Amino acid sequence: MSDKDIEAKQDASQAELLSTEKLHELLRKLDMDGPEMTKLEREAEAERSAVHEFWSTQPVPQTADTVTREGEVHAPLAPEQIRTEPYALPSETMEWCVVDVFDAQQMRELYVLLTENYVEDSDAMFRFNYSAEFLNWALMPPGFEPQWHVGVRDSAGQLIAFISGIPMDIMVRDTTMRMAEINYLCLHKSLRGKRMAPLLIKEVTRRIHLTGVFQAVYTVGKLLPKPVATCRYFHRSLNPRKLMETGFSQQLSAPELAKVIATMRLPTAPSVPGLRAMRKGDVGQVRKLLNRFLKRRFEIVPVFRTDAEVAHWLMPRTDVVWTYVVEDAGRPGRITDFFSFYSLPSAVLKSEPRKGAKKAAPVYRSVNAAYLFYYGTRDDYDISLTPNERSMCGGAKREKALVRARTDELIRKRLLELMADALVLARNAGFDVFNCLDMMDNSMFTRELKFGPGDGYLRYYLFNYLARAIESPKVGFVML
Repeated sequence: MSDKDIEAKQDASQAELLSTEKLHELLRKLDMDGPEMTKLEREAEAERSAVHEFWSTQPVPQTADTVTREGEVHAPLAPEQIRTEPYALPSETMEWCVVDVFDAQQMRELYVLLTENYVEDSDAMFRFNYSAEFLNWALMPPGFEPQWHVGVRDSAGQLIAFISGIPMDIMVRDTTMRMAEINYLCLHKSLRGKRMAPLLIKEVTRRIHLTGVFQAVYTVGKLLPKPVATCRYFHRSLNPRKLMETGFSQQLSAPELAKVIATMRLPTAPSVPGLRAMRKGDVGQVRKLLNRFLKRRFEIVPVFRTDAEVAHWLMPRTDVVWTYVVEDAGRPGRITDFFSFYSLPSAVLKSEPRKGAKKAAPVYRSVNAAYLFYYGTRDDYDISLTPNERSMCGGAKREKALVRARTDELIRKRLLELMADALVLARNAGFDVFNCLDMMDNSMFTRELKFGPGDGYLRYYLFNYLARAIESPKVGFVML
């Protein structure tokens, strides 16, 4: 190779490096590289001096506690130890109620309460927008307890507060137990700051105890005493222009936006052979595949004991949940992989036109977000080490680590193929962004598929159960 050829190659490599650096800078502007990891540190510092009047009285580890043993905080209560009457509400004009999920009118009331009062981002630009169909899916799994859907009504009969629980078998490391999954704690804005949230938690806890369940799991973005795991949100843009114009992502100049759109472009169709929508006849195989995958790879997971549970959570529902399986071409009917995602749009509360734009950006009512749900693939690869490799390992422990590393690499390659198709299918279904947490094996594909870290975190908490901290890649339980 001549000197000129070498120089030309070096120049090309340098140009490629500069192009890569410029792309990362554009992604940072689009919120694809997110803020520095200082938010957790700031929250932890504030938590050290925080006073939790309610949580200090509950069977949860406190902020300064070091968890060294695993197990329940207190034993199951005897029936006579459980309060039989509801807790007193702060006003005689309020009354407890059960929100009947079979009643369309009551579900409409719940939808309105959540739509107008539920979780907003810190800048009050977006709010989760749960559909009635989504709420039916989330609140009515097989064996759900109607009394765990707790509401409060005012004197006019308006639903002004809500909290829900659904039963779920959860395995924490090697221990499986019946738990209540607590969700959708929501207060009308007029009740904020009036100590109603602790009252709702106490009342749903009382009702759960009456059914013989004494552990619970819940997630909160806020730091409380004391999370067992903390996961970070990651986002993959599917519609960069809309995300920018709604304020979901930072503003870009026209050339920068064009560059990002080109970079984020996806194929027109999925590419994994045998990929198709899940059918009713797939349920049994998907359940076995999912349970095996979760149990073998993660430390806190749901246990799906019946096909009915898997059918409820994973069978496709229009505009709610999408599930795709891969059928083995060599063995028709055999399912080798699956993945799923669900729809949770965010209402746009504020939207500003792009600076310098000749015309105002379109007014959007929502950002259509897909959230990665459960997935599974094989992890039973037959990996054999050569005599030389065994000799270099020098022992069984290192041999197992090498086999595990090679298994992980095969899983990583397969997940890249599957999740690339998930992005295509979500884009084709009209989603603007694809979200996930850095839980499960998601870190195996997020960077290569151009996900970027957001500034939001989700913390997992256990009630009346102590467990040592679980790293986010070992969390295998998705809460809606």
